[in-house]
Amino acid sequence: MSKRDGDNTVPGGRKRRPPRRPRPTGRQPSSAEDGPQPSGSAKQPSGSAKQTPGPAKQTPGSGQRPAAGLGKGKKVGDGKSASRSAGPANAGAILGWTLLSIVVPGTAHLRAGHRRTGLILIGVYAVVLLGALAFVLSTLDNVGIYVRSSVHTTVTVLAVLGALCWFALVLSSYIALGPNRLNQQGQIVSGIVVGVVCVAVMAPFALAATTVQAGSDAMQNIFRSAADDPDIAPIKEDNPWNGKNRVNFLLIGGDAAGNRTGVRTDSMNVASVDIATGATVLYSLPRNLQHVHFPPSSPLRKQFPNGFMAELPQGGLLNEVWQYATDHPDLAGGKNKGPRALMDAIGHTLGLKIDYYAMVNMYGFADLVDAIGGLKIRVERDIKWGGHYGTAGTIKAGTQRLSGEETLWYGRSRVESDDFNRMSRQRCVIAAFAQQATPDVILRNFSNLARATKRLAQTNIPQELLEPLVPLALKVKDAKITSLQFVPPDYWPGNPDWVKIRKASAKAIQDSLKPARRARTADVAASPGVPTATATPPGTAAARPTATPTRKTQKAGATSLNEACGL
Repeated sequence: MSKRDGDNTVPGGRKRRPPRRPRPTGRQPSSAEDGPQPSGSAKQPSGSAKQTPGPAKQTPGSGQRPAAGLGKGKKVGDGKSASRSAGPANAGAILGWTLLSIVVPGTAHLRAGHRRTGLILIGVYAVVLLGALAFVLSTLDNVGIYVRSSVHTTVTVLAVLGALCWFALVLSSYIALGPNRLNQQGQIVSGIVVGVVCVAVMAPFALAATTVQAGSDAMQNIFRSAADDPDIAPIKEDNPWNGKNRVNFLLIGGDAAGNRTGVRTDSMNVASVDIATGATVLYSLPRNLQHVHFPPSSPLRKQFPNGFMAELPQGGLLNEVWQYATDHPDLAGGKNKGPRALMDAIGHTLGLKIDYYAMVNMYGFADLVDAIGGLKIRVERDIKWGGHYGTAGTIKAGTQRLSGEETLWYGRSRVESDDFNRMSRQRCVIAAFAQQATPDVILRNFSNLARATKRLAQTNIPQELLEPLVPLALKVKDAKITSLQFVPPDYWPGNPDWVKIRKASAKAIQDSLKPARRARTADVAASPGVPTATATPPGTAAARPTATPTRKTQKAGATSLNEACGL
């Protein structure tokens, strides 16, 4: 036996077993900690007296820390997590990206590394914008759809959902940007700012919902269903005007006040509108028109076969018809027949069928004017108002923007004037309101208008007619409007020529359908009822305008409101 063989044997002739390999401890010793290992150290017997110099064996609890980037710390060095944690490192940047996400949802998530979530948010936002644009474009030819109660409900629900979604969007964008990486002060400041922003982004949606509901409530209070009024024909969706070419509205100004009882129809005008073109004729009837007749279909025809209170030489005024029918339901055919009696009387006088009426309280009209920011009116001369002597104030001559109260008194004042002068001013107020209450003005002041319209006295225009009525109103705004007043010297209220009135009414409608004449740059009336003025040569004093209208200057035919009122 060689010496080499003896080295590998133990007493008894048996071979020495090789040393067991140490069990793995779950980590490899770092070269930085343990230093270089001598060759063959792994084969050193565990019980050998001769120990090879080397690192001491590490045991749990020996106080040594795991190597950086290993164990649990390995996740920090993961590429995916690193990309998500990359981003703004200060409160200003976090707030900036959060605010940007309000305008373009998803940008904050993209910045934080949440690519899929950010792209989904941007895609959904784009779809919503395109859908809203498509809806608006599809309704340009049918703007009346916006008065539907179903549309109001839908808009309200969408506004509530939009408020909640934008609240969640701001909050999730802020969290995605990792505000926990800020110091304590940065977390507090950014958290407060984001909380305020979350509430602020909900405000426009809340305003939209409350505005739509206010308008819906106003329409529900003012306009009743056609089924509630037996005098109104059913409204058909395919033909809401029942095959008619014209529709006639009676516009009434109620002179109501706390010290007066009953309804006094102080201002009465009929707007006869061509449905196809919107061309309108505005008839003004004096309140002191006497002894009007009723059509054979009216119950009051039996009571007054020769005219309303014809037995009274100085009585039987037109503005008394409404209240008389209300006070005598047994003669008028039932309760609350004042509106129907007045519609019958005026329609028979003009030779028209009055379809609908709307009575506006005078003070309610002042609220409407204030709701749109006042009316721009050309005042022909100083108008005093208040009492019999005009002690309350003066509306100066010239182009003025009048408040609601000033507009009211401009149309009502009889100081140093008469009823016929007042009628001319009233028609100019109506024309100015129709011209200046544009759709954009109405939208900007919708809440104020909704509150003001609650002071409307009443109307029989049904809810079902509102949708086709909106596009018709837009036609009227851009069409020709002419006016005809039944005032002296051609029409005497105390002794009216009924045949002459009907002929003039029919002719005014025929003339309104003719092509509009080209507007003249000169010879335009400066104010209602004032004679046509010619251009004044330079250096020549202009003639002082006279009171309007007078018996010498009033024309019998219909005139353009734009020319008559200087609009």
